This record gives sequence, C-alpha cells and structure tokens, in this order.
Amino acid sequence: MGSIRMPPHWERQNDSLNCRLVLIMLKPVPSTVTPDLSVFDRFNFEEAEKHQVVIIGTGPAGLTAALYTARANLAPVVFQGVNPGGQLMTTTDVENFPGFPEGILGPDMMQRFEAQAARFGADLRYGTVTAVDFSGRPFKLLVDDEKPVLAETVIIATGASAKYLGLPNERRLLGYGVSACATCDGAFFRGQEVAIVGGGDTAMEEALFLTRFASKVYLIHRRNELRASKIMQERAFKNEKIHFIWNTEVVDVHGEKEVTGLRLKNTETGEESDLLVSGLFVAIGHKPNTEIFEGWLELDAQGYICTHPSSTHTNIPGVFACGDAQDHVYRQAITAAATGCMAAIDAERWLAEQDLIDEPRTETEYHVAAAVDSDTGKVIKENAIG
Repeated sequence: MGSIRMPPHWERQNDSLNCRLVLIMLKPVPSTVTPDLSVFDRFNFEEAEKHQVVIIGTGPAGLTAALYTARANLAPVVFQGVNPGGQLMTTTDVENFPGFPEGILGPDMMQRFEAQAARFGADLRYGTVTAVDFSGRPFKLLVDDEKPVLAETVIIATGASAKYLGLPNERRLLGYGVSACATCDGAFFRGQEVAIVGGGDTAMEEALFLTRFASKVYLIHRRNELRASKIMQERAFKNEKIHFIWNTEVVDVHGEKEVTGLRLKNTETGEESDLLVSGLFVAIGHKPNTEIFEGWLELDAQGYICTHPSSTHTNIPGVFACGDAQDHVYRQAITAAATGCMAAIDAERWLAEQDLIDEPRTETEYHVAAAVDSDTGKVIKENAIG
C-alpha cells in the first residue's frame, strides 16, 4: 500500500510545570493481513448487479451518505449490516442533535433518517457485506457470503462498537441507565449518583463531564493506578464529586426496568459489596467495525480507517470512509452525519473525475475549497460561490 498523509491529531502532553498541546501525525500501521480472495472464486461477477454507489452500513453517517447520493441521482444501494441504524438504536432520548428541541428517541431518529433517504430513492437493504475485493474496479463485494455485487464507488459507514463488560444485565439495561457515552446521556442524571468504569483518558474525560450533572461520580477501576495521562489524572483527583474505587470490578448490574445499583468485587480480597447508583457508564474503549477491510485499507493502531486530510478519501481511489469507522475522537451522531455528507460529495466528484457521470450534481455553493484530483492531488477547478 502507498503512503498517505494523515489528519493531525491533538494529543495532550504534560511536563512538570504546565500542559501544552502538541501536534502529532497519526500514521497508518502496516498490515500483516493478506486478503483471502478465494472466497470470490465460486461466484460469477459477470452476472452480478452493478451500482455506481454502494454504502456499507447505516447509522447517521451511512444514511446521510445515502440521502446525498440519492438526491444526486446516483441510485445508492445501502447494505445495513448486522446492526441497522447503528449505536443510536440502543439509545433512548437524544437531546443534542439539532432540530429536535424536545429530544427524540434514538430508534425514532434513525427511522426518520431512513425515510428521508428512501424518499429520494436510496435502496435500503438488509444484509451484511462479508468480503471485499478492492484490487480493481468495479469493486467486488460479497453480501452474506452468498450474493455478489459490483460497485464503482464504495462508502464505508460500518461504525464502531463500544466495548462493554460482558454482563447479562448490562446488555438488558442498555439505554435504561447503562451507557457508553457520557456526552450523550449524562444530562439525564442530574442530581443523581452514577458510576463509571475505566482507567484511561476517556474515562477521566467522561467522569469530569458527568460531574456537571451528577451529584457524585464513582470511578471504578480494577487496578490501583490509572492508565490516563498525568494531567487528566490530576484533574479527576482534584474534582470533589469524583470518588475512586480501586482494585474493583463490576460483576453485576441491579435493576428490573432501570439501573438501581451495582454488585462490586474487590480484585485483591474477593470481597463483594453493593453500590447504589442510578447510572453505569462504561468507558473502556471502542472497537471500529473494520475487520473486513484489513489488508486493503490503511488502518491506524486501533483499527480506525485512515483518510486523507479534510476529506473521506482512503488510500484506495473510489473507496471512502465516514462516521465512527474513521473517527476515534468525536464519535457523535452529528459529526457522523457530517462526514456522511462529505463522503457522498467526495464520491460524486470522484465519479465525475472518472467520467462515470457527466458532472457533480450536488450544489456546493457554500463550499469554497478547490476540487482536487484524488489520484494526483492537483487542483482541477476552483469552485465559485453562487
């Protein structure tokens, strides 16, 4: 795979006197995976259906990409994957997405996204893309290991999955007091006591965020020291609302219809105890759903897809990535939708560059950046406003 310039990532570093922001460049990790193309041998792609745009995954990113490409008359086909609608399908009230002053249930929001994309002709299909061949165009895809599909462009919106503790009641109460997103759900716990599990920077950031609403935040960690950076530890230690519970694991979540408490186990003594809280936030990381792209696309050390700066282009021309599959920083519905829009416009322009469509059809009068050839990086045409 060729080298690629990566978007900058801000990392906080602390010296003995002050905290400074240092700009580093995230680099893709060389892949040790060789794609298994033998899975395609038994299929006749000469008879496979062919599409200008295939979108892999839904959620805010995939469905926004579907909306924009459908309005551009590109007839996108969307394979919704194993979790149609994405992580918002497990969320109750969404209060931080613009346009819904009274809030909206996550599943209801995704139904509206689907209906809007379908209204303009997006073909939303059940099915999971299980293998890809990006060695040449049109790209080859397998759906559910049995259906061959050809695509001139592919937009990846497979998202990321929050890591959970693996407790039966944790899954049952997901969205009813159990959450993996303090930014999304913290405001529902005003004046209440909550717990958060984790020991890294994300756990510290989310614990600090929760103190804006909760009366007390218990930070539960299985060891006696944190993995978080020094500056984040200091901020958490100084906050009077955060109470640390060391050398402890959560072994069960109490509650019939909503969280009422936790069962804890000391990792050193084995002693168990109960903790009365009304919310459990799990902050032990996310896993991007990008396994099928290993060996094809450049991924970072955590498995997130690397994209060109200020775009959704991957290292393979004609393949674009959006949403949480390529965003390990923000992970919000609104930012996922924004990158879905970007991927749709990037794909549309790329199709025009390849003379597969006459010209880009999406009005971008408010976008003043120059059109850039995805292969050479050279400016093709300066965009005009109006």
